[in-house]
Amino acid sequence: MNRARFTPALTLTAGLIGLLTIANVPLFSQPADTRTEAAVVAYDRTHEITVSGTIQGVVAKPESGSPSGLHLLVNGSEGTFDAALGPYMAKETREALRAGAAVQIVGAIEKVHGRQYLLARQVSFDGRTVTVRNLNGALLMVQSPRGPHRNADYVRQPEVNGGAR
Repeated sequence: MNRARFTPALTLTAGLIGLLTIANVPLFSQPADTRTEAAVVAYDRTHEITVSGTIQGVVAKPESGSPSGLHLLVNGSEGTFDAALGPYMAKETREALRAGAAVQIVGAIEKVHGRQYLLARQVSFDGRTVTVRNLNGALLMVQSPRGPHRNADYVRQPEVNGGAR
C-alpha cells in the first residue's frame, strides 16, 4: 500500500498557493458611486488662502461623502465657508470653537463631490493657533498637554501600526 507523504514544506507550499489564489479573487464588489465612506481629498497648497470671520455653526458629524471630522461654518467677507478641521481635534479645542467666536483659518479650497470645502491647515482663535494639517495637507493628531500649559495644543504625527514583526 502506497501512502502519499505530506511534508511540512509541501503543506506550506500548498497553503500559500491556495491563499494567493483566494486573495486575487474579489469576494465582494461595490460600485464606486455608492460608497458611503468619508471622502479622501488631496490638499493643493497653491489654492491656500486665509479666511477671517465668525463661526456660524459647528458640525461634529458631517454628511456622508464630505471630509471627515469637525466642520466649521464660517461667515467672512468673502462669503460663507465650510471649513473641514478633521477628526483629531483635542476636546478642549472642540469645546472652545463655538458659534459667534471670531476665527482665522489658513487652508486650501478643494472640491469634493461637487461641493467646495476649505481644508483647514491652521486655525487661530481666542489668542491661540492650532495646526490641523502639515504643509502637504496630511492631517495631524492634536493632543492637549498635561500640566501648566493647558491652553496650548501640541501636535504629534499619527502612529503607524502594522508591518512585519
